[in-house]
Amino acid sequence: MEELGLKGALSTITSDAIIEAVAVVALASLLIMAVQKLLPMLAQKLSGKPRLYLLAMVPLLRLVIIVLTIVMVVPILVEPSFENMLAIFGALGLALGFAFKDYANSLIAGIVTLYEMPYRPGDWIEINGQYGEVRAIGTRAAEIVTLDDTVIVIPHGLLWNNLLANGNDGTDNLMCVAELYLEPNHDVARMRELFRDVIYICPLTKTYQPVVVAVQGTDMGMKYRLKAYPLTPGDQTRFIADLTARAAEVCAAEGVKMISRPLLLQ
Repeated sequence: MEELGLKGALSTITSDAIIEAVAVVALASLLIMAVQKLLPMLAQKLSGKPRLYLLAMVPLLRLVIIVLTIVMVVPILVEPSFENMLAIFGALGLALGFAFKDYANSLIAGIVTLYEMPYRPGDWIEINGQYGEVRAIGTRAAEIVTLDDTVIVIPHGLLWNNLLANGNDGTDNLMCVAELYLEPNHDVARMRELFRDVIYICPLTKTYQPVVVAVQGTDMGMKYRLKAYPLTPGDQTRFIADLTARAAEVCAAEGVKMISRPLLLQ
Protein backbone atom coordinates (compact mmCIF):
# COMPACT_ATOMS: atom_id res chain seq x y z
CA MET A 1 0.00 0.00 0.00
CA GLU A 2 2.82 2.37 0.94
CA GLU A 3 4.69 1.42 -2.26
CA LEU A 4 1.64 2.26 -4.37
CA GLY A 5 1.27 5.57 -2.54
CA LEU A 6 4.92 6.41 -3.19
CA LYS A 7 4.63 5.55 -6.90
CA GLY A 8 1.50 7.63 -7.18
CA ALA A 9 3.22 10.58 -5.53
CA LEU A 10 6.28 10.35 -7.80
CA SER A 11 4.13 10.06 -10.92
CA THR A 12 2.99 13.68 -10.48
CA ILE A 13 6.51 15.06 -11.03
CA THR A 14 6.78 17.21 -14.18
CA SER A 15 9.71 18.79 -16.00
CA ASP A 16 8.59 22.27 -14.96
CA ALA A 17 8.52 21.14 -11.33
CA ILE A 18 12.06 19.75 -11.65
CA ILE A 19 13.34 23.04 -13.09
CA GLU A 20 11.69 25.01 -10.30
CA ALA A 21 13.09 22.64 -7.65
CA VAL A 22 16.61 22.94 -9.10
CA ALA A 23 16.29 26.74 -8.99
CA VAL A 24 15.29 26.60 -5.31
CA VAL A 25 18.21 24.29 -4.50
CA ALA A 26 20.63 26.57 -6.39
CA LEU A 27 19.34 29.62 -4.52
CA ALA A 28 19.70 27.80 -1.20
CA SER A 29 23.28 26.80 -2.11
CA LEU A 30 24.16 30.43 -2.87
CA LEU A 31 22.60 31.51 0.41
CA ILE A 32 24.62 28.91 2.34
CA MET A 33 27.83 30.05 0.63
CA ALA A 34 27.02 33.66 1.53
CA VAL A 35 26.41 32.74 5.17
CA GLN A 36 29.67 30.73 5.37
CA LYS A 37 31.63 33.65 3.93
CA LEU A 38 30.01 36.78 5.34
CA LEU A 39 29.47 35.73 8.97
CA PRO A 40 33.14 34.74 9.57
CA MET A 41 34.20 38.04 7.96
CA LEU A 42 31.89 39.91 10.32
CA ALA A 43 33.11 37.84 13.27
CA GLN A 44 36.71 38.92 12.59
CA LYS A 45 35.68 42.50 13.41
CA LEU A 46 34.31 41.44 16.79
CA SER A 47 35.99 40.07 19.90
CA GLY A 48 35.08 38.00 22.92
CA LYS A 49 31.86 36.02 23.16
CA PRO A 50 29.95 37.94 20.42
CA ARG A 51 32.55 36.69 17.92
CA LEU A 52 32.26 33.10 19.15
CA TYR A 53 28.45 33.13 19.10
CA LEU A 54 28.45 34.56 15.58
CA LEU A 55 30.80 31.81 14.37
CA ALA A 56 28.63 29.19 16.06
CA MET A 57 25.60 30.49 14.12
CA VAL A 58 27.14 29.46 10.78
CA PRO A 59 26.41 25.69 11.00
CA LEU A 60 23.03 26.37 12.63
CA LEU A 61 21.92 28.68 9.82
CA ARG A 62 23.22 26.18 7.27
CA LEU A 63 21.09 23.46 8.84
CA VAL A 64 18.02 25.73 8.90
CA ILE A 65 18.47 26.59 5.21
CA ILE A 66 18.80 22.90 4.28
CA VAL A 67 15.66 21.94 6.21
CA LEU A 68 13.64 24.81 4.71
CA THR A 69 14.87 23.89 1.24
CA ILE A 70 13.63 20.31 1.67
CA VAL A 71 10.29 21.55 2.96
CA MET A 72 9.95 23.84 -0.07
CA VAL A 73 11.19 21.41 -2.73
CA VAL A 74 9.01 18.43 -1.80
CA PRO A 75 5.66 20.25 -2.41
CA ILE A 76 7.04 21.58 -5.71
CA LEU A 77 7.84 18.09 -7.01
CA VAL A 78 4.86 16.29 -5.48
CA GLU A 79 1.24 17.33 -5.31
CA PRO A 80 0.86 18.51 -1.69
CA SER A 81 -1.90 16.16 -0.64
CA PHE A 82 -1.93 14.39 2.73
CA GLU A 83 -1.47 10.95 1.15
CA ASN A 84 1.46 12.07 -1.03
CA MET A 85 3.22 13.90 1.80
CA LEU A 86 2.75 10.91 4.09
CA ALA A 87 4.18 8.55 1.48
CA ILE A 88 7.17 10.75 0.59
CA PHE A 89 8.24 11.70 4.10
CA GLY A 90 7.53 8.19 5.38
CA ALA A 91 9.78 6.62 2.74
CA LEU A 92 12.39 9.33 3.20
CA GLY A 93 12.44 8.88 6.96
CA LEU A 94 12.68 5.09 6.65
CA ALA A 95 15.56 5.30 4.17
CA LEU A 96 17.46 7.85 6.18
CA GLY A 97 16.88 5.92 9.39
CA PHE A 98 18.61 2.80 8.04
CA ALA A 99 21.22 4.35 5.76
CA PHE A 100 22.31 7.29 7.86
CA LYS A 101 21.80 6.16 11.44
CA ASP A 102 25.30 7.18 12.53
CA TYR A 103 25.09 10.37 10.51
CA ALA A 104 21.77 11.25 12.13
CA ASN A 105 23.29 10.53 15.53
CA SER A 106 26.12 12.98 14.85
CA LEU A 107 23.64 15.47 13.36
CA ILE A 108 21.51 15.46 16.50
CA ALA A 109 24.65 15.75 18.61
CA GLY A 110 25.67 18.70 16.43
CA ILE A 111 22.41 20.46 17.23
CA VAL A 112 23.00 19.82 20.93
CA THR A 113 26.55 21.15 20.50
CA LEU A 114 25.28 24.37 18.95
CA TYR A 115 22.90 24.80 21.88
CA GLU A 116 25.15 23.82 24.81
CA MET A 117 28.40 25.06 23.16
CA PRO A 118 30.87 22.68 24.88
CA TYR A 119 33.39 23.96 22.34
CA ARG A 120 33.53 26.85 19.89
CA PRO A 121 35.84 27.95 17.06
CA GLY A 122 39.09 29.00 18.68
CA ASP A 123 38.81 26.61 21.64
CA TRP A 124 41.63 24.16 22.34
CA ILE A 125 40.04 20.81 23.10
CA GLU A 126 41.08 17.20 23.68
CA ILE A 127 38.79 14.30 22.87
CA ASN A 128 39.68 10.66 22.27
CA GLY A 129 43.35 11.51 22.74
CA GLN A 130 43.31 14.15 20.01
CA TYR A 131 44.24 17.71 21.00
CA GLY A 132 43.96 20.81 18.87
CA GLU A 133 42.23 24.08 18.10
CA VAL A 134 38.65 24.02 16.83
CA ARG A 135 38.82 25.47 13.32
CA ALA A 136 35.26 24.91 12.16
CA ILE A 137 32.02 23.44 13.45
CA GLY A 138 29.67 21.75 10.99
CA THR A 139 26.29 20.18 11.48
CA ARG A 140 27.83 16.68 11.64
CA ALA A 141 31.41 17.18 12.80
CA ALA A 142 33.99 19.65 14.05
CA GLU A 143 37.44 20.22 12.57
CA ILE A 144 40.42 20.68 14.85
CA VAL A 145 44.01 21.53 13.94
CA THR A 146 46.63 19.85 16.11
CA LEU A 147 49.92 21.35 17.25
CA ASP A 148 51.53 19.42 14.38
CA ASP A 149 49.25 21.24 11.91
CA THR A 150 47.17 18.14 11.19
CA VAL A 151 43.45 18.59 10.51
CA ILE A 152 41.25 16.07 12.33
CA VAL A 153 37.51 15.72 11.77
CA ILE A 154 35.65 14.77 14.96
CA PRO A 155 31.99 13.67 14.61
CA HIS A 156 29.76 15.32 17.18
CA GLY A 157 28.42 11.86 18.06
CA LEU A 158 31.60 11.23 20.07
CA LEU A 159 30.24 13.65 22.66
CA TRP A 160 27.74 11.07 23.87
CA ASN A 161 30.29 8.56 25.23
CA ASN A 162 33.61 10.41 25.59
CA LEU A 163 35.11 12.95 27.93
CA LEU A 164 35.86 16.35 26.45
CA ALA A 165 38.56 18.66 27.84
CA ASN A 166 38.36 22.34 26.88
CA GLY A 167 41.53 24.29 27.64
CA ASN A 168 40.31 27.87 27.24
CA ASP A 169 36.49 27.52 27.06
CA GLY A 170 35.72 30.48 24.82
CA THR A 171 38.41 32.79 26.21
CA ASP A 172 42.00 33.62 25.28
CA ASN A 173 43.30 32.28 28.60
CA LEU A 174 44.95 28.87 28.21
CA MET A 175 47.07 27.57 31.07
CA CYS A 176 50.29 25.87 30.02
CA VAL A 177 52.52 23.66 32.14
CA ALA A 178 56.25 23.09 31.74
CA GLU A 179 57.41 20.04 33.73
CA LEU A 180 60.92 19.52 35.05
CA TYR A 181 62.50 16.70 37.07
CA LEU A 182 65.47 17.68 39.23
CA GLU A 183 67.78 15.62 41.38
CA PRO A 184 66.93 15.86 45.11
CA ASN A 185 69.01 17.49 47.85
CA HIS A 186 68.81 21.10 46.67
CA ASP A 187 67.30 24.33 47.99
CA VAL A 188 63.68 23.89 46.92
CA ALA A 189 62.55 27.34 48.07
CA ARG A 190 65.30 29.05 46.07
CA MET A 191 64.56 27.02 42.92
CA ARG A 192 60.87 27.88 43.17
CA GLU A 193 61.69 31.59 43.35
CA LEU A 194 64.11 31.32 40.43
CA PHE A 195 61.52 29.47 38.35
CA ARG A 196 58.94 32.17 39.15
CA ASP A 197 61.40 34.73 37.84
CA VAL A 198 61.85 32.59 34.73
CA ILE A 199 58.12 32.73 34.03
CA TYR A 200 57.89 36.51 34.47
CA ILE A 201 60.98 37.14 32.36
CA CYS A 202 59.57 35.15 29.43
CA PRO A 203 58.21 37.66 26.85
CA LEU A 204 55.30 35.36 26.04
CA THR A 205 53.91 35.33 29.60
CA LYS A 206 50.57 36.98 30.34
CA THR A 207 51.84 38.48 33.58
CA TYR A 208 48.47 39.70 34.90
CA GLN A 209 47.24 36.10 35.14
CA PRO A 210 48.19 33.76 38.03
CA VAL A 211 51.66 32.21 37.99
CA VAL A 212 52.30 29.02 39.98
CA VAL A 213 55.40 26.93 40.55
CA ALA A 214 54.33 23.61 42.08
CA VAL A 215 56.80 21.05 43.41
CA GLN A 216 56.33 17.44 44.41
CA GLY A 217 58.73 14.80 45.61
CA THR A 218 58.46 11.60 43.54
CA ASP A 219 60.46 8.42 43.12
CA MET A 220 61.84 9.98 39.94
CA GLY A 221 63.17 13.08 41.68
CA MET A 222 61.76 16.50 42.51
CA LYS A 223 59.01 17.30 40.04
CA TYR A 224 58.50 20.99 39.25
CA ARG A 225 55.50 22.26 37.30
CA LEU A 226 55.71 25.81 35.95
CA LYS A 227 52.12 26.90 35.33
CA ALA A 228 51.26 30.15 33.57
CA TYR A 229 49.30 31.67 30.68
CA PRO A 230 50.80 32.64 27.30
CA LEU A 231 49.74 35.83 25.55
CA THR A 232 47.62 33.83 23.11
CA PRO A 233 46.62 30.14 23.11
CA GLY A 234 48.45 29.68 19.82
CA ASP A 235 51.75 30.51 21.55
CA GLN A 236 51.59 27.47 23.82
CA THR A 237 54.28 25.40 22.08
CA ARG A 238 56.80 28.25 21.94
CA PHE A 239 55.83 29.29 25.47
CA ILE A 240 56.50 25.88 27.03
CA ALA A 241 59.73 25.50 25.05
CA ASP A 242 60.94 28.92 26.20
CA LEU A 243 60.11 28.21 29.85
CA THR A 244 61.89 24.86 29.68
CA ALA A 245 65.02 26.35 28.08
CA ARG A 246 65.21 29.22 30.60
CA ALA A 247 64.63 26.84 33.53
CA ALA A 248 67.43 24.59 32.24
CA GLU A 249 69.80 27.59 32.21
CA VAL A 250 68.88 28.35 35.82
CA CYS A 251 69.54 24.74 36.83
CA ALA A 252 72.93 24.79 35.16
CA ALA A 253 73.85 28.06 36.88
CA GLU A 254 72.79 26.69 40.28
CA GLY A 255 74.53 23.36 39.78
CA VAL A 256 71.29 21.39 40.07
CA LYS A 257 71.08 18.50 37.65
CA MET A 258 67.95 17.87 35.60
CA ILE A 259 66.67 14.31 35.24
CA SER A 260 65.56 12.83 31.96
CA ARG A 261 62.40 10.95 32.90
CA PRO A 262 62.53 8.33 30.08
CA LEU A 263 66.14 7.43 30.96
CA LEU A 264 65.27 7.14 34.62
CA LEU A 265 62.35 4.82 33.89
CA GLN A 266 64.64 2.51 31.98
